Amino acid sequence: MSAWNDFNDAEQQQHFDLIPKGTVARVRMTIKPGGHDDAAQGWTGGYATQSFDTGSVYLACEFVVLEGEFARRKLWSNVGLHSPKGPAWGNMGRTFLRAALNSARNVRPQDNSPQAAAARRIQGFHELDGLEFVARIDVEKDGRGDLRNVVKMAVEPDQTDYLQAAGAAPSAAAAAPQPRVAAPAPQAARPAVPGKPAWAQ
Repeated sequence: MSAWNDFNDAEQQQHFDLIPKGTVARVRMTIKPGGHDDAAQGWTGGYATQSFDTGSVYLACEFVVLEGEFARRKLWSNVGLHSPKGPAWGNMGRTFLRAALNSARNVRPQDNSPQAAAARRIQGFHELDGLEFVARIDVEKDGRGDLRNVVKMAVEPDQTDYLQAAGAAPSAAAAAPQPRVAAPAPQAARPAVPGKPAWAQ
């Protein structure tokens, strides 16, 4: 057993280089609860976060790379829901989440069938917590001017990179009645949980 006054046998720190800009990988998105609810907007369950400085509302998301060279690497990005400055940031968030659902549920962006429309609807943010999809990894500067990896774009089933990362060809129907995660093996959908999420109980 290691002694807490002798650190010679402790592992050395690992230094991670940035994941190259444009890398495509399957990721799992989890939401760090911020405790902000607005029932009028449909933001319930305590998943949203409101900035004390700007008043903006967003989902604070962590993305874990699931496989490949960068497996288990973590990235953090905010998905905009509302900004007092105008609708642009919230619209960008909606665009990203639509693409993430298309990617996770194998729905082509041009598909407007009833099945595809249903796959793009959620009952609440709990359906996004744990969503697995194909993402394109980007690089940006943080508040201190240091470079960091972020996820700003989901790769959708009509893109070649999607097939390579998902490891399977798209289904004949653009959207299956049962949504499918972009993965070689299907993932069981999380059940809808009424009321507060587990972390808040």
